[in-house]
Amino acid sequence: MAPVATAIEEQRKTDETALITGSEAIAVACKLADVDVITAYPIRPYDTVMQYVAKLVANGEMDCEYIVAEGEHSQFEIVKHASACGARVFCGSSGVGWMYAMEALTVTPALRIPMVVMVGNRALDDPGAFGVEHNDALAVRDLGWQLVWVDNAQEALDTALIAYRVAEDRRIFLPCAISCDGAFLTHSQALVKIPSQEKVNEFLPRYNRADLLLHPDNPITVAPQANEDWVMEIRRQNYAAMERTFGVIKEAYADFERILGRSYGNPFFEEYQTDDADVVLMGMGTLSTPVKVAIRQMRKQGKKVGFVRMRWFRPFAAEDLAKSLGRFSAVGVIDRDYSFGSPYLGGVLAGEVRHALYPSPGKRPPVLGFICGLGGREVTVPDVERMTDSVYKAAEGKVQPLTQWIGLRE
Repeated sequence: MAPVATAIEEQRKTDETALITGSEAIAVACKLADVDVITAYPIRPYDTVMQYVAKLVANGEMDCEYIVAEGEHSQFEIVKHASACGARVFCGSSGVGWMYAMEALTVTPALRIPMVVMVGNRALDDPGAFGVEHNDALAVRDLGWQLVWVDNAQEALDTALIAYRVAEDRRIFLPCAISCDGAFLTHSQALVKIPSQEKVNEFLPRYNRADLLLHPDNPITVAPQANEDWVMEIRRQNYAAMERTFGVIKEAYADFERILGRSYGNPFFEEYQTDDADVVLMGMGTLSTPVKVAIRQMRKQGKKVGFVRMRWFRPFAAEDLAKSLGRFSAVGVIDRDYSFGSPYLGGVLAGEVRHALYPSPGKRPPVLGFICGLGGREVTVPDVERMTDSVYKAAEGKVQPLTQWIGLRE
């Protein structure tokens, strides 16, 4: 091979760096994954993804069927059926737009459609708010969707590629929603390493439905009316698929590190300064930024506090999490959501953490729940310090409210 050709080939295998937002990082991942069909309907803050995809298509940098639907329900229906026909697909929404597609979202897991979507997390109306809350994505937590939260643009791009690898694995065939906090991640720029197409091709095989392909040459039944005859068996098959996701996710992250060179350690949750921590805070998404800043400040004051950030909410790594949390004297869970009427009137994540700890044979530290940052309100360093003080008091045996609302206006 001539020297010039060799240099060009080597350059193609080299990662690039770009200043892009979290939404744009997801769009770039769609390009790298060579997605076949993308549907769009504008709703903030998700709409920045479809805008960037449209730009890539218009500039000739991406080749896909780009379909603007008349509403969220239609866009999810389009990609659902395209996936059944063997197309790799992508779409997404935010807030009430995500809820408008609920019928399509409900049936997708049972149909074993491995679509990958993005939820630009946004508060549910009313009252109207464009800011982040997690209740939109969490609405499908019991339906068979895989759910993962990311906290920066690099992780958004990487996780999208991993999501396709996991969702389209023949052992799984379940949809995956990537949650990106509205504005804090969707609209914030950061330097992102974009992997080469060659590396992505090695990591991510083509989508293959095999005998489940909907095609005139392969007559199969899609969305049957099963009633009492087979509904339980179908539910049990989905249960088994979700159970298998734990191993497949671990495989995907290991191959991602081997091929693309970035390691995320434990795929399911990240630990920050927990080795010598007395107490820890927990949360999901971009609140990790103010929490980590506050932890560094409190460490200088001699407070041994750490942070655990959940990545994968479904599947929920209950045993591993319970083992990890059992090392600490108390745990404070920060929810950017709410579950009105739930036990202790707390947030969704706090309830899941208590559920995970209950059957644990190890130590079960007290768990406090904090509801904070709703509607896009900032989670500030003083907020984090206040929550930490309450967790320390619980560790000392002092009675604390099990659910506390932080940062309310007086």
